[in-house]
Amino acid sequence: MTQFQGSHILSVNQLDLDAINTIFNVATQMTPYALRQKRTRVLEGAVLGNLFFEPSTRTRVSFGCAFNLLGGHVRETTGMASSSLSKGESLYDTARVLSTYSDVIAMRHPEPFSVQEFSVGSRVPVINGGDGTNEHPTQALLDLFTIQKELAEANRGINGLHIAMVGDLRFGRTVHSLSRLLCMYKNVTFTLVSPSELSMPEYVLSDIEKAGHQIKITDQLEGHLDKADILYLTRIQEERFPSQEEANKYRGKFRLNKGIYTQHCKSNTVIMHPLPRDSRAAANELDNDLNSHPNLAIFRQADNGLLIRMALFALTLGVDTQLKQYESPVNWYSRKADF
Repeated sequence: MTQFQGSHILSVNQLDLDAINTIFNVATQMTPYALRQKRTRVLEGAVLGNLFFEPSTRTRVSFGCAFNLLGGHVRETTGMASSSLSKGESLYDTARVLSTYSDVIAMRHPEPFSVQEFSVGSRVPVINGGDGTNEHPTQALLDLFTIQKELAEANRGINGLHIAMVGDLRFGRTVHSLSRLLCMYKNVTFTLVSPSELSMPEYVLSDIEKAGHQIKITDQLEGHLDKADILYLTRIQEERFPSQEEANKYRGKFRLNKGIYTQHCKSNTVIMHPLPRDSRAAANELDNDLNSHPNLAIFRQADNGLLIRMALFALTLGVDTQLKQYESPVNWYSRKADF
């Protein structure tokens, strides 16, 4: 991808290493604004159409906050029932109308490739916030950004990484997109831990194999995490199953707590999760006894999501080189500025 300005961000397949490095460089520049050490009004007057036709907390709110922190305004639509899609309106018609009211649109929809279909009718850039079981490109970017930052603390890069992905790898779109991004690097080892029924889709495995990386597939945690640099857990995607009963068959299958981590992982293995983590007793996939563990990176991931989405807005709207021009001090007290 050589041109961000005016472009849709629909799939990680659009990106190459140069594009990824550009996004990460701009994301790093967003740190003082995210921490409220400074503010920028570079997008003052611009409008984000935040269209979420599927439940979301972090992604929806962070897209909105990212735009606000750049000085822009946010208009939201949440849920299918509150939109004209429930009346039979096509995605094309919805895009043609709502893109008139917006300068950029972030969209989540339960159907695979729906955001791409929507983008055909849009007159403004569209950023994919998750389309069914297909992709979640901004999550993959913030995950990769997190991996790069966590490894840098140990003076390491992504080349030579060993990552263990655990849980619902069939329906977990975050691991699909992240795997594709990791294919751009060298000598990556993937340990894929899941029930056979929830294994990684063949097309993702094919991409990994074509890139020349190693794959280990298992349905057991024990004995397969001891070499992992990154341990990436996912929840059971119950909304993708035909029934709650079917989803319940797998809930709680893989759990991580401090004892299991200490016994089976390296002392410096980084723990990641795209959130939300299922903390209900029947699942408890990532125990609260890890909350204060220094290697638990799940909240640092969420923080990085704000930086990545700010960067994507700046790049697609062509203001990434104007941040300081519209900069000013923060005039209110913020504890974030002390971090």
